[in-house]
Amino acid sequence: MQVSGIGHEVREQVSYLTLDRPDALNALTPDMRDALVDRLSEASADPGIRAVVLTGTGRGFCAGADLRGGAGSGERIPGDVARMLRLGAQRLIAAVLDCEKPVLAAVNGTAAGLGAHLAFACDLVLAAESARFIEVFVRRGLVPDAGGAYLLPRLLGPHRAKELMFFGDALPAPEAERLGLVNRAVPDGELRKTAHAWATRLASGPTRALALTKHLLNTSLETDRATAFAAEAWAQEINMTTEDAQEGLGAFTERRGPEFRGR
Repeated sequence: MQVSGIGHEVREQVSYLTLDRPDALNALTPDMRDALVDRLSEASADPGIRAVVLTGTGRGFCAGADLRGGAGSGERIPGDVARMLRLGAQRLIAAVLDCEKPVLAAVNGTAAGLGAHLAFACDLVLAAESARFIEVFVRRGLVPDAGGAYLLPRLLGPHRAKELMFFGDALPAPEAERLGLVNRAVPDGELRKTAHAWATRLASGPTRALALTKHLLNTSLETDRATAFAAEAWAQEINMTTEDAQEGLGAFTERRGPEFRGR
């Protein structure tokens, strides 16, 4: 089902998800958030989808959650806010991290709050040179949510993460690239072309091997060496049952380029 504010199309085995509320800098409504979760879940299960691209329209990538009529209104009882975050923003970030296909963010403009964390949760991040990332929570007197305090120290280390979250200053895309928060900052006019090139390359890769690699990398910082080594061994064991693994080994032996099918 098509949800207002979310564009979706599949081309060349890539699922393109576009945040499309440019007048609101693509702030996420609950319906938009839930639609993204559903699309990411569908991408995991669909063998015809081998990569996902997440981008936005207009001047913003995503200005965060649309709070109008939301968290700041109405009577609350203890537990309401925690439940809202668990079932809302945190569920979305988890859906990106847990998606079994590579997820590429093409950040076309301002990414603030939840919007910044949505980009940082992706496996690869391209950003237009004019894009900015803002840890906006401190400006509102709020604690960072949407997994930010989990993601940023792992990407930057605690001191840099605290600098961004304590001050809430806008971080230009070229500086975000220098810090390692994004893979590439590219000229604005080249963002769409570069994202398409990266996505089609991902979609031609060994999809199940990429899924297992993503899992190993995402869990590596929370496990000890013995557990990580055991997970690596089992991932290799599982992957060796795939058609792509056999194709890759056969192509190596036959001295030709592999043709992976995502199976």
